[in-house]
Amino acid sequence: MRSKALILAPLLVAAGCAAVGPDYRQPPVALTPAFVGGTGGPVAALASREWWRDYRDPLLNELVGRGLAQALTVQSARAAIAGAEANLRATGVNEALSGSASASRDRSGGSQKATGYRSSSTLSADVVLDMFGGIRRDREAAQADLQAAHDDLQTARLAWLAELIAAYADARYYQQALTLAHRTMATRRQTLDITRTKFEAGAATELDVAQAQALLDTAAADVPNDLAQFNANVFAIATLLNEPAGPLLARMQQGGAPLRTPGTVPTGVPADLLRNRPDVRSAEASLHAATARVGVATADMLPSVTLGGSVANASGVKSWSFGPSVSLPLLNQGALAAARDAKIAAARQAEIAWRSAVTGAVGDVQLAQSNLTQFRARRVALDRAAASYGTALSLAQENYRNGATSLLDLLDTDRSKYSADVSAASAANTAAQEWATLQIATGAGAGSPD
Repeated sequence: MRSKALILAPLLVAAGCAAVGPDYRQPPVALTPAFVGGTGGPVAALASREWWRDYRDPLLNELVGRGLAQALTVQSARAAIAGAEANLRATGVNEALSGSASASRDRSGGSQKATGYRSSSTLSADVVLDMFGGIRRDREAAQADLQAAHDDLQTARLAWLAELIAAYADARYYQQALTLAHRTMATRRQTLDITRTKFEAGAATELDVAQAQALLDTAAADVPNDLAQFNANVFAIATLLNEPAGPLLARMQQGGAPLRTPGTVPTGVPADLLRNRPDVRSAEASLHAATARVGVATADMLPSVTLGGSVANASGVKSWSFGPSVSLPLLNQGALAAARDAKIAAARQAEIAWRSAVTGAVGDVQLAQSNLTQFRARRVALDRAAASYGTALSLAQENYRNGATSLLDLLDTDRSKYSADVSAASAANTAAQEWATLQIATGAGAGSPD
């Protein structure tokens, strides 16, 4: 009777034991009630918001829809999810159970022994009793790793979107720069023709002709650079799409309007980032996993009980065995304690990484909001400057034709007009990209976990 009590004792202990190690709870983090320069109060989950459609560019919408399904970085993140799911399946019951089955049939004989057959079969199984919750903590860590993998997929989507929007916006900007360069070349050809006419009439010098020609050549020199930059961005888009560049280049060469900045972006409040930013959620899931692994390492320092049994049949002789076995880690306690301390340090590092992710996310939103506001204002000012220089250039051309102003004044106004046009286009492109940056900083458009 006493021996039976000893056998049942581990089972009773296992039934009443809680998992060792710390239970995970999100650490407190101090967040301001609002972003600097933010707009509005809390916002709902933004993962499903397809904000790129606000640009109202059909080709961009098509590229995003196609690319999110076939981009290599997104495919790699999906493969990581499959690996995390496999690791999770290896935990829990699958980690606690082990067993094997074997069978053999031998033929033997000799000069003094008749030929005969001998057969045997064995079936054995072992169950690790999770007395201190090490197996439960291991499964908890695997579940957190899987959640981190899903969040990493969303992070990969946002990173891919950021690269695609930047490349597409820059490609359209350089197309606009090409148009400006050709328009400026046409204006400077007119100036050169007027100067040659004046030279033939004795009202201009050969130096004037050379200066007008030099300004025309300067504009012509910008064309190859703008074209090279356009091609480079189209090639980058093709790489992001995991597609050949030829068909996309031909389609982009058909032209299209540069991206314009849509309306106001709802930034929400800093606390929203804990829910909406996938990189922040991934960092927290990694912290959860690291905390659970402290429990695994703690359980490794404690006794373990395995309940095993086997059934055997050898040439008709049957036998069986059943009972618990106890393993006590005695001589390696120092190594196990060091391993546990390493897990505690890793959990602390994971907490710091999470806090850094939160702080970085808040900074991302505030910086993008500030940049968007300032570049919008810069675009408006440069548009006004370009319009004013356009008026000034028209007047300078007329005055030069009538001999009321010098060629140097006309050329200087021409240079200023071209520079203002390019600067205005660049500011509009930057503002459009900062709008996307702010959307991504809030976690919008990450998509739902697979």
